[in-house]
Amino acid sequence: MVDAHQTFVIVGGGLAGAKAAETLRAEGFTGRVILVSDERDEPYERPPLSKGYLIGKEERDGVFVHDPAWYARAEIELRLGQPAVRLDPAAKAVVLGDGTRCHYDKLLLATGAEPRRLDIPGTGLAGVHHLRRLAHAERLRGVLTALGRDNGHLLIAGAGWIGLEVAAAARGYGAEVTVVEPAPTPLYSVLGPEVGGLFADLHAERGVRFHFGARLTEITGQDGMVLAARTDDGEEHPAHDVLAAIGAAPRTALAESAGLELAAPESGGGIAVDASLRTSDPDIFAAGDVAAATHPLFATRLRVEHWANALHGGPAAARAMLGREVRHDRVPYFFSDQYGVSLEYSGYAPPGAYEQVVVRGDAARREFLAFWLAPDGRVLAGMDAGGVGATAVIQRLVRSGGPVDPAALADPSVDLDTLTG
Repeated sequence: MVDAHQTFVIVGGGLAGAKAAETLRAEGFTGRVILVSDERDEPYERPPLSKGYLIGKEERDGVFVHDPAWYARAEIELRLGQPAVRLDPAAKAVVLGDGTRCHYDKLLLATGAEPRRLDIPGTGLAGVHHLRRLAHAERLRGVLTALGRDNGHLLIAGAGWIGLEVAAAARGYGAEVTVVEPAPTPLYSVLGPEVGGLFADLHAERGVRFHFGARLTEITGQDGMVLAARTDDGEEHPAHDVLAAIGAAPRTALAESAGLELAAPESGGGIAVDASLRTSDPDIFAAGDVAAATHPLFATRLRVEHWANALHGGPAAARAMLGREVRHDRVPYFFSDQYGVSLEYSGYAPPGAYEQVVVRGDAARREFLAFWLAPDGRVLAGMDAGGVGATAVIQRLVRSGGPVDPAALADPSVDLDTLTG
């Protein structure tokens, strides 16, 4: 039975918000829990939107975090289809789109991120897509089916994780695919050129065409429909549909208008939080894609836009809201599936931070491990490609913080556990 001695409000209907609500109840919180979401669907997970659901291997019901009836059983009050339009920290209230004021004792902002938009002519044409929400994935699934049936052409702006996963899905349906990317390789800002080039090969072998070192400047059409896209080097690419996959921006407007501290744009932006996910206001917390946390392991502020961060960050924030001691210092982790090749990356090694990449295994067969090493020999990050099953030991290597012999990392006969220190 819920009592009204305290009210905790969660703004955001994604994985972080749903897991925070679940944790509050699991940890014995008996006050009111109100979950606000501007989407009409119950909270759902986003990875299936570019993976299993998009390729037709998962059903729509499989994307939801909880069974819809769970919220009533757990006495979680859902405010679906209601955007939070204003935050009043002085009055400790969140104002919703319909004028409702939700008063809180503790507040969690799990507002996520939104797709960055192409700022070029032609984006208003039918056939220009983004992929962030369930409704986007439903529409895109139908588009890919039609393109495959009609030998249509999809042009993707951006060779990041979303762009590559959709490219793989589109080829699975039989569509023609061109990817335009300003960097020299896919995933350049995450993996660097050494491993990014392996992804280019993986997709090129399956018929994806890449145009590196270029940006879209215009999408052209006829009768309101997409016909082609032009790039800044004068090329024109035929297309029936265009996907903008150029990254996501943290949804910080609510926090910014309330005067909460934000992270610097050059470090990814987001709402600045400490290791307990507390913002500059002691009664407001942030988790998931929008949170830029001081990471004890990397001694920098990180904003991580991946499933595992939401999965663990929501519960961590909930415990901190309950007054528990929290130190959210998990090794950043993300995963991808492309053409049946599983990929798991752990750590943080942007270009410029590492000195070399060491590969163990058979990269040509996509059964390998890759390690990004700092100049002092520390393992900053590692990738398990092809389901080798080494993610746990990779994370231990990253956590160890000590120098590792590159030759030992590359030698399959050396047990990685002996290198963790």
